[in-house]
Amino acid sequence: MAAPEGPFVVGVDSSTQSTKALVVDAATGEVVARGQAPHKVTPGPGHESDPEQWWEALRAALAQCGDAARRAAAVSVGGQQHGLVTLDADGRPVRPALLWNDVRSAPQRDRLVEELGGPGEWAERIGSVPPPAFTVTKWAWLRENEPESAAATAAVRLPHDYLTQRLTGVGTTDRGDASGTGWWSSRTEAYDERVLEHVGLSPDLLPRVLGHGEAAGTVREGLPLPAGTLVATGTGDNMAAALGLGLRPGQPVLSLGTSGTVYAVSPHRPADPTGTVSGFADARTDWLPLACTLNCTLAVDRVAALLGLNREAVEAGGAVTMLPFLDGERTPPLPYASGLLHGLRHDSSGGHVLQAAYDGAVFALLQALDKVLDDGTGAAVGGADAQPLLLIGGGAKGVAWRETVRRLSGRPVRVPRAQELVALGAAAQAAALLLGEDAGAVARRWNTAEGTAYEAVPRDDEALARLEATLSGADTLLGGP
Repeated sequence: MAAPEGPFVVGVDSSTQSTKALVVDAATGEVVARGQAPHKVTPGPGHESDPEQWWEALRAALAQCGDAARRAAAVSVGGQQHGLVTLDADGRPVRPALLWNDVRSAPQRDRLVEELGGPGEWAERIGSVPPPAFTVTKWAWLRENEPESAAATAAVRLPHDYLTQRLTGVGTTDRGDASGTGWWSSRTEAYDERVLEHVGLSPDLLPRVLGHGEAAGTVREGLPLPAGTLVATGTGDNMAAALGLGLRPGQPVLSLGTSGTVYAVSPHRPADPTGTVSGFADARTDWLPLACTLNCTLAVDRVAALLGLNREAVEAGGAVTMLPFLDGERTPPLPYASGLLHGLRHDSSGGHVLQAAYDGAVFALLQALDKVLDDGTGAAVGGADAQPLLLIGGGAKGVAWRETVRRLSGRPVRVPRAQELVALGAAAQAAALLLGEDAGAVARRWNTAEGTAYEAVPRDDEALARLEATLSGADTLLGGP
């Protein structure tokens, strides 16, 4: 291996389960050091996490990187989207953060959509019809259920904002992560005063939205990074992964993680009134239409555990259908749903049931793919129909996941060799700030999207029809609170 050319930059991925830090050679994209530390998520009806542990996990992950981190010249944080972090006047958390997959705010979401003009108005004004994952619904829940916590809040941040502020001492965010709050308007590219007034949130409590290529500040003393190290804006995890792949408009991505996502960079501002597609901004100056499911790898792993099977122990054939909506679901919009199993027979095996769980998780994502790639004219953005589907996330390493995507999509698939794409995207953003380049161009220079290609196979229309019929015929079972 050639000696690193330098300079070094740090990319951070603060996810639901852990914080990862990569020290990357800005010239070549070589990862020269890495560290990781876990988070705890509070069990129960909601999903919460103490932001202080994110900070301690970041410090621990950087410490594991050793001398390489102490040589870094720039750093950027990619973080889980939508989480509600409430801080008091001293900058300490008022309560644990409400995470993206906490859907207790579904009733508040329903009221907000109705009270502010309905789905079409939200899509046109904000760019998205907010699901219960969005931060605005969580703030409405907090005011209604814990008014003393809302009253004690002196600042509201997203997870990546919180960590960036701990690094710099300044409250900032970026357009990509802000576009997932529900109170940032994609039409005006600014905080929406009408929404904020309606939910009783002063804009003075929100971070400043930085522009593309703008620095958030510099690292303060007392960290496993040099004081004065440049800090980039950071962004949400999906935006960071898009940067990490160096995506050009129209290249479709399917990410298999705790949540499942499909997205593509687009030059056109999305505004889907059905709520299937979230009209996010990307971390640069384009857009990132995205559909997200709550139930992906964790849901399938839970089914495997219930069956006492290895996650790869799937069996082809059979007529079992499963909708693995164990945490409620965001796409399709069924926040009150639970898992549904249909079509069991005497000859059904555990492997059939496990394959059905994979099918149901992938089906929910593929249903949204055409809308994600629609540029508003009925044609796919950037010739996306002819491009392979990039498969990323932890599930992309699994044969069962990959083969299920191939069989149900009928598309060619490419699995990039580069791992930890959120952290790599954050590193590319840090390198771009340091070197005065475009972050996407940096990632393409690093060849992050190169990987193993798999040809298309015939689409399993029979399984897709079975899933569609089960979903459309189970509205009473899936839709009630």
